[in-house]
Amino acid sequence: MTAMEQSKSKMCRRCLLEDFAPQEYIKNMRTYIEGLAEETKADTALYRRRLEICRECENLYEGMCKLCGCFVEYRAALRIKGCPDTVPKW
Repeated sequence: MTAMEQSKSKMCRRCLLEDFAPQEYIKNMRTYIEGLAEETKADTALYRRRLEICRECENLYEGMCKLCGCFVEYRAALRIKGCPDTVPKW
C-alpha cells in the first residue's frame, strides 16, 4: 500500500472533509466515536436522545450545528459537552 493509500484509509489531522468519500468519512467518524475513552463518552441512551433533539433543531445543517460549527454526532458523543444554543436544548 502506498503512502497516499494509507493516508486515505484513516482520518488525517491535516486533511479536509473534501479529501474523503462520504462513506469513508462516516466510517472514520464512527471509529472516532467508538474509540473515545469510556469516562468521556456519553452513554448510548444519552447520545441517542441528544441526536433526536438535534434532528428537530432549526440549527442543524448537513450534520453540523450552525451555531458553533461542530459535527453534532461528535459533540453529542462527549459526556461533558452541551448544546451551544443560548437556551441549551440538551
